[in-house]
Amino acid sequence: MNTKLTSQFLINPEITFLNFGSFGACPKPIFEDYQKWQLELESEPVQFIAVNGLEYLKKSRQALGTYINCDADDLVYLSNPTYAINIIAKSLKLKEGEEVLSTNLEYGALDRTWNYYCNRSKANYIRQPIDIPVLSKQTFIEQFWKGYNSKTKAIFISQITSTTAMKLPVKEICEMAKEKGLLTIVDGAHVPGHAPLNLEELKADIYTGACHKWMMTPKGCSFLYVKKELQKQFDPLIISWGYESVAPSPSQFLDYHQMNGTRDFSAFLTVPKAIEFMKENNWEKVSGDCRQLAQSNYKRFCDLLGSIPNCPVDENFLGQMCSIRIMTNEPEKLQRHLFENYKIEIPVMRHNNNIFIRYSINVFNSQKDLDKLYTALSEIIVKGELLQKV
Repeated sequence: MNTKLTSQFLINPEITFLNFGSFGACPKPIFEDYQKWQLELESEPVQFIAVNGLEYLKKSRQALGTYINCDADDLVYLSNPTYAINIIAKSLKLKEGEEVLSTNLEYGALDRTWNYYCNRSKANYIRQPIDIPVLSKQTFIEQFWKGYNSKTKAIFISQITSTTAMKLPVKEICEMAKEKGLLTIVDGAHVPGHAPLNLEELKADIYTGACHKWMMTPKGCSFLYVKKELQKQFDPLIISWGYESVAPSPSQFLDYHQMNGTRDFSAFLTVPKAIEFMKENNWEKVSGDCRQLAQSNYKRFCDLLGSIPNCPVDENFLGQMCSIRIMTNEPEKLQRHLFENYKIEIPVMRHNNNIFIRYSINVFNSQKDLDKLYTALSEIIVKGELLQKV
């Protein structure tokens, strides 16, 4: 634990916070920057929203574009990746019988998004089964492409999965998809600030990521990247002043998606401060220390719970999160029990027919936090009411 950096966070010190992965947590300097923008908004809302906002957003997009290596005008800020994927799925011109190839490891809200829009067009969303544990990149790639056929038109895949907390070989998948002439859509919600991201090297056609998770901005700050030559294919989710604009910008993409009615977009403007905060505090080392703490405890928790790791315990597959399959009939009750009786904030999640408990580590966490979780789970197992060994 870095005491100096720990003091920068607003997390309740009475809570053992092992769920950074869900919504992140905002350090004081970034939160103060957020409040600065909100104060300017409330001081002169017309000037902020109608006059200065576009320039503020441009500067923020430029900072993000430099950070993830893409053209700033190929990015638009949105509230979350679910919003972003809804834009994409709604606009895809899928025909009856055509397929979007994905995995059975994806985020539940986005499974629902694809199911909804595929059902409307009588297309098919293919959740290709992936065996857990994943033994290697090659076995994952082989299993994934078993879902491909002549009807496949696009792939949708997470770079880091939510429930199982695994890094997937997205670069290799995108390269192979390009050879097959497929559209590539990547959910990178957990990636920015958590793992290196270079969109120029990745070459996905479409990518969405959250800044309010591991980049530590305020909540409701995410982005959508679309390759320039594809941008005109995607309609705005909300029709507003950018459609048939009386003063169009050089980018229809930004006109359509950037401004969609009155809202507080202050969170979007904190991205430069978040990048500055990470640089000033040597976040590459901080993240490395957190990965080491997370991964060094993984097998210990698997042994306690009678489970096996979801994947090889190395940096090819794991970052600052680890997820363990557990045996419980009441995951929601177990989650509340851990919070109410042990003051531990940690997700217990259903996925397909399995239940996973996932801890995620950031700079304010220490071995003491994981020891507390270990003790709590040990006691619950002994009681045998909410949790048993797999």
